[in-house]
Amino acid sequence: MAAMSPIDFVVAIPARHDATRLPGKPLRLLAGEPLVLHVARRALAAGAREVWVAADDPRIAEALQGSGVQVAMTSPAHASGTDRLAECARIAGWDTGTAVVNLQGDEPFAPAEGIRAVAALLRSSGAEMATLAAPVEDVDTLLDPNAVKLVRAASGDALYFSRAPVPWPRDAFAADRSRLPAGHAWLRHIGIYGYTAGFLQRFAAMPPGRLEQVESLEQLRALEAGCRIAVALTPAPFPPGVDTPDDLARAEALMASQPG
Repeated sequence: MAAMSPIDFVVAIPARHDATRLPGKPLRLLAGEPLVLHVARRALAAGAREVWVAADDPRIAEALQGSGVQVAMTSPAHASGTDRLAECARIAGWDTGTAVVNLQGDEPFAPAEGIRAVAALLRSSGAEMATLAAPVEDVDTLLDPNAVKLVRAASGDALYFSRAPVPWPRDAFAADRSRLPAGHAWLRHIGIYGYTAGFLQRFAAMPPGRLEQVESLEQLRALEAGCRIAVALTPAPFPPGVDTPDDLARAEALMASQPG
């Protein structure tokens, strides 16, 4: 049974068939079922009022028949998942105040409480966007450009997102870069977002920002435009998503290890 939530929100899942590093990703099998179906079930378990998959291939819609989610057939020409979700929101007919959680289509283990937390943070913060973070636990993650780091203000709002290790502990790393310095804390961004349907349309209509193009991080477009992004620590771990064949193999092993 889906968990009930006092927060009224919808979940939208962008699903592009021809992913660069894993072609046909939404339909790749995990425990014998399409990857996108596992993600949709996580959204349903979070208690969303509606769950939509923004697809660009009819085979994705076919794979979701009978799952309890709705499918918006969107243009295959979209440059980003945000653009795809903006079209999905128009197809779904959400009013401008609807709270939308953008759950990536390669997150088959996304915790239900994490999905709900983004929606709750969006409402409680009054920010244009909301997202989650987790502590960085090892120096390899801090130095990995594929692990996006973020810095928060005292208010909890994001100051910056970067692929670089920010903030940089000058004195500690001058002496030793093989481990995380004691007494410091870093945050790794978790790529789940909340925004109203109205802001989603405005965000998708913004031209790419200079910082976004430098770092290849779309959320920097919002910061550079002066928008607030509220950040909270995730209430539950988000296991790594599926972006490559090796990721899929790891996900298969994790799925096999889970009870039930």
